[in-house]
Amino acid sequence: MESPSSVNHELILPLRCQVLEDFFFTVLMATVDVDQKFLGQSAKRTGSDNPFLSSVLYKVLGLSVLLTKKLVRARKLRRLDTTRDTKSLQLYHHIIWLSRECLVLVEQYILPMVADYVELKVLAYKLRASLYHNYVLYHNQPSINRTAIPSYTATSNKGKAPERSSLRSSPVFNDSIEGGPVRNQSSLPPGLTPISIPKPSASFLLPATDYIPTASSCFTMAAALADELLPGSHPLRLSVKLEYAAYLYDCLHDGDASRSLARQSIRDVYEAQEGMDDDMFEDAAFLVGYLGKMMKRGLSASGTSGSTPRNGSVATPSTPRARDIPYSDNRIPPAIPNPGTQNPI
Repeated sequence: MESPSSVNHELILPLRCQVLEDFFFTVLMATVDVDQKFLGQSAKRTGSDNPFLSSVLYKVLGLSVLLTKKLVRARKLRRLDTTRDTKSLQLYHHIIWLSRECLVLVEQYILPMVADYVELKVLAYKLRASLYHNYVLYHNQPSINRTAIPSYTATSNKGKAPERSSLRSSPVFNDSIEGGPVRNQSSLPPGLTPISIPKPSASFLLPATDYIPTASSCFTMAAALADELLPGSHPLRLSVKLEYAAYLYDCLHDGDASRSLARQSIRDVYEAQEGMDDDMFEDAAFLVGYLGKMMKRGLSASGTSGSTPRNGSVATPSTPRARDIPYSDNRIPPAIPNPGTQNPI
């Protein structure tokens, strides 16, 4: 029997990363449950005065349920080895496609019609932030971790295919010289066929770009609306703050801002004076429990903050912090699909 000192410590880090990813996924599922509950209630309440809005809300609810199942399946595929990309690219493509279709409905049909509502307005802006959150997790360029869809762009590392620009053109000869060498019609050396470097595998669904500034701006606006329109103990407000804190920690890698947001959200709950029914109280208590865990996430046993894990990726100075991104709703581009793409809904 091996002694405790002979344990392979190289197995501890992957196990710890798996626990962190499982916690992050549990937080997302907790917010999704609350969002879907309020989404169904809003769709039912608006059925009499605005049937069109109600029908769109029901469509978004159905797509959200399908998207949740795909997210659960994608998480299970990565459970054993969190440092490897899943081979099921079709599953990732389905996640991006469902997120895109939901975002089209939210931005083009729901947001213009929720100005006279309170809970539904906060929910709509929170849904938009959550869908851009999926873009950052699974389709961001550059990728925030190693769990996104693989990108097939060539690098200059040893053993990798050279970039197309590194191939030098053949020398150009003067045709006026009689008896000169035969001119090569292409810019490539003789015998070498043109090489086309493929784009990221999901670029046919969505442009491969940096969605972090857009997602951060959406979360900032959703949090501001929740603070303005909802009491501190409202489950929908807590759902916004919980996913925002998870986004700060896992996507922006800002552990201090994430813990500060969770701490302030819990303080707002205890300072709230508004009453609530039993159902809302259970949801609020459920979310406060996860906010308490987020408040301690990344802290060592002594209570000091450690480095925020990046799931195997290296921190880059260009990654923006939440406080460095200005709040502006005009800078958010609409989620319009490519021309020729038909919305099946």
